[in-house]
Amino acid sequence: MFLLNLLFALTWVALTGQFGPLDLAFGFALGFGLLWLARGQIGGERYFEKGPVVVRFVLYILWEIIVANLNVARTVLFTPRAKLRPGIIAVPLDVTSDVEITMLANIITLTPGTLSLDVSDDRKVLYVHAIDVDDPDTFRQSIKGGLERAVRGVFA
Repeated sequence: MFLLNLLFALTWVALTGQFGPLDLAFGFALGFGLLWLARGQIGGERYFEKGPVVVRFVLYILWEIIVANLNVARTVLFTPRAKLRPGIIAVPLDVTSDVEITMLANIITLTPGTLSLDVSDDRKVLYVHAIDVDDPDTFRQSIKGGLERAVRGVFA
């Protein structure tokens, strides 16, 4: 269904003759609407259930990146080097598949101030470096309750 939706978006762009991000997004939205109207004949109900979930996920990740940028800027500008507490924190994982672990690790790395370092051999622990960690348990809970929960929601 996603590929068909993408094909509709590309068809829209080809028909209008304008290949810009907004044109492609509009074509994708138009294709989504057409597929939704025809969902009774073509099936693919899961695609329409996951569409809003993925949009919320992307918006949440973008928000987290913006907030992390502001926090890193504040830390760099207003925290003396002597008071920074960098650390490597072991975060136990609830996600199990390679795709989920990879997505979580990449999102953590995309978020300024954090870097995914390694995954344990049994794939149950992710090691994350952070530039300033007040409390490792609070940091773990922010990853588990925020980013990991969002990743699980997309793949559930």
